Amino acid sequence: MGALRERFWELPLASLSKPEWEALCDGCGRCCLHKIEDADTGQIEDTNVACTLLDTGTATCRNYKHRKAFVPECLQLRLSIMDDVPWLPRTCAYRLRHEGKPLKDWHYLISGDREAVIRAGVSVAGRVISEDDAGPLEHHIVDWESA
Repeated sequence: MGALRERFWELPLASLSKPEWEALCDGCGRCCLHKIEDADTGQIEDTNVACTLLDTGTATCRNYKHRKAFVPECLQLRLSIMDDVPWLPRTCAYRLRHEGKPLKDWHYLISGDREAVIRAGVSVAGRVISEDDAGPLEHHIVDWESA
């Protein structure tokens, strides 16, 4: 990973280098969960069903570098699509910075502790099931915002 500028997370997203963009991720794993969209209303429901590549115990991708080869529909979060992903959690570092808000105190860039996201109850680590084992998504709807 390239050099990261001091307090880069306070800069506008458009000014971040690729390594800085990647380092902004808080590691919660919630963007790697399947969502269900209501065909009539367009409302998006969250589930506790994780992508096949997500390690459900740690909420980390097992093959991040090559994930698109194994999961072609994997979302590659970029600045150009930030307005098109309203389902990102309110706690998501990318969403917060896109909205001009500061990172949460538990974010590892603030706290210095990668496990703080788990203790804050934001991470999906140990709280989800793999799509390989889940069955119908409709049976797995959860409200992560109030969980």
